[in-house]
Amino acid sequence: MSAIHTRSSLKWAVHLSVAFLVALWIFPTLGLFVSSFRTVDQIGNSGWWASMFSSEQNMMVRAAKPEAQQQVGDLFVIEGDLFAEDAHMKISVWGISSKAIDSYKAGDTAELRKGGTISVSHDGRYRMVNTQPFKGSRGQRVFFTATVPPQFTLANYQKVLFDKSNVEGMAGAFLATMTVTIPATIIPILIAAFAAYALAWMRFPGRAILVAVIVGMLVVPLQLALIPLLKLHMNIGIGKGYLGVWLAHTGFGLPLAIYLLRNYMAGLPKDIIENARVDGATEFQIFTRIILPLSFPALASFAIFQFLWTWNDLLVAKVFLIDSSGNTVVMTAKIVELLGTRGGNWEILATSAFVSIAVPLAVFFALQKYLVRGLLAGSVK
Repeated sequence: MSAIHTRSSLKWAVHLSVAFLVALWIFPTLGLFVSSFRTVDQIGNSGWWASMFSSEQNMMVRAAKPEAQQQVGDLFVIEGDLFAEDAHMKISVWGISSKAIDSYKAGDTAELRKGGTISVSHDGRYRMVNTQPFKGSRGQRVFFTATVPPQFTLANYQKVLFDKSNVEGMAGAFLATMTVTIPATIIPILIAAFAAYALAWMRFPGRAILVAVIVGMLVVPLQLALIPLLKLHMNIGIGKGYLGVWLAHTGFGLPLAIYLLRNYMAGLPKDIIENARVDGATEFQIFTRIILPLSFPALASFAIFQFLWTWNDLLVAKVFLIDSSGNTVVMTAKIVELLGTRGGNWEILATSAFVSIAVPLAVFFALQKYLVRGLLAGSVK
């Protein structure tokens, strides 16, 4: 009974852990997606989880300028609507000073400091009345707290994808990212596949030492190699360009690729390899016609990781790629630029980030069935 109870407890622990990891990945992505359709005021006043509910926001709107006044009998009147762009909000309290925005309730009338009165209704309609003409170059400020219903807009996507000031930069960044990511994914797979086959099935002195060195390189932080590698690139004439960033990503990705593919290839049936050698097949023929087709799950598994890492990379691109002309700016760097110098355009950040992760999501879901098979390859015999 104790063994059965232990297995049941482990099963529940595994299920809960998996559910936690799934939620840990889904919730931020869902929040990013929802925030990409919200305005900057909504993002600043409430979290994405409250996007489906009405919320209260503090706002300030100027009434119409004095030039819009009309004379009605002996009175001068200015009328208008504080909600020119949205008629669904409702005002609860309001005021004419930023220090007392809740001085009056909807429907009340307030005395203006320069003479006259102003009244504001719950639907945003206001009426200013004075026995003397209103003067000044700007309209009266009105502060209020309004209940805002859920709102979603496509304006963020229009600005990121179709605004002339951004679309050329985003399109160029997309092409630059694809130019970096595709070769930086294919090159290490090609090199690692040859190396993994040699370490798994070819006998030569020092093979075990090479495997140990590769395992040790998995724990070396890439930050330690950035500056020495950049100096090497500058000395040999590569400089900051696509070739340099391809080689950098290849070097940083090779240890995991070789380790993953070697474990998978070592777990393939030995009889297949020996029979092919008996039939006269060369090592290259065995590798291309037998090993590579059977190793597709492991190849796809590493391709997912390498593609995601390279696509979302900012540090390596900043060090090895950015040039003075800005023609090779990747999407991660472009998103930082879209934020502005003060980093206040959070709605643009959410939209740009979701546009950026669209391609990695498509790659992940297209190849996800190979992910677990590739990661578990070689773990059991």
